[in-house]
Amino acid sequence: MTDASIRATTRTAEVSAPQPSGGRLAGVATMVGSGLSNQTGAAIGALAFPVIGPAGVVAVRQYVAALVLCAVARPRLRAFTWPQWWPVLLLAVVFGTMNLSLYTAVDRIGLGLAVTLEFLGPLAIALAATRRRVDACCAVIAAAGVVTLMRPQPSADYVGMGLGLLAAVCWASYILLNRTVGQRLPGAQGSAAAAGVSALLFLPVGIAVAVHRPPTVPALGCAVAAGVLSSAVPYLADLFTLRRVPAAVFGLFMSVNPVLAAVVGWVVLGQRLGAAEWAGITAVVAANALSIMTSRP
Repeated sequence: MTDASIRATTRTAEVSAPQPSGGRLAGVATMVGSGLSNQTGAAIGALAFPVIGPAGVVAVRQYVAALVLCAVARPRLRAFTWPQWWPVLLLAVVFGTMNLSLYTAVDRIGLGLAVTLEFLGPLAIALAATRRRVDACCAVIAAAGVVTLMRPQPSADYVGMGLGLLAAVCWASYILLNRTVGQRLPGAQGSAAAAGVSALLFLPVGIAVAVHRPPTVPALGCAVAAGVLSSAVPYLADLFTLRRVPAAVFGLFMSVNPVLAAVVGWVVLGQRLGAAEWAGITAVVAANALSIMTSRP
């Protein structure tokens, strides 16, 4: 989860205006820490795949995310009306599907490629919202990157790539649903409620995994670490960051996450990428960065 833009979408309207230069350096340092924490958490979670599988890791992560968000936002569930509940329920389904498809993709095609494909979701939303020529160029650059990543070859795992693209669709849907939830519920109550519902939906998954693939202590520790590093730490870090740097700067740094994922996947999981894969990742990152840098405030 790569959750960075999800958290940004949820909370950008809640935070105060960015502070002057005094807090910028601290904000940038926190952005770096948040991105590394997010991708390192995903890599550590992948270490538990051989024992409890991607579904087991995602279940634990959903539980951790629900505990953190509900503790921070304290949603007043009894006061929710049906017009508030239905986007929250959809958000919960999309949230769970996104994480499950992403982690399964990580298991099949590696962290760097999975995160890059997932990143196409928010990039598509951003490019579709404008009609500038530069954004059309960005779309072409991103498409070239995707073609490079998904080019036919004997070792290509198209199921894994498809799951990465499914995660991208879910991420785009999550952003759009978050807008609706943010308009109908104050603060982060909607996101917290969605995380709680998603955790409940994953209870049967957690029970089934525990019965058929009993977790070991190290595997459970890796899954919990994934939840903390990819949900709790980035959530708090980004909340701090968005009060100190402009949203555009935050979005620009966020575009580097596929690169961070590729580096962390290489260091932690030994997932080496070839020149073509690096070229594809660079194209997707460059498309997003160019779109942000040329956009008007």
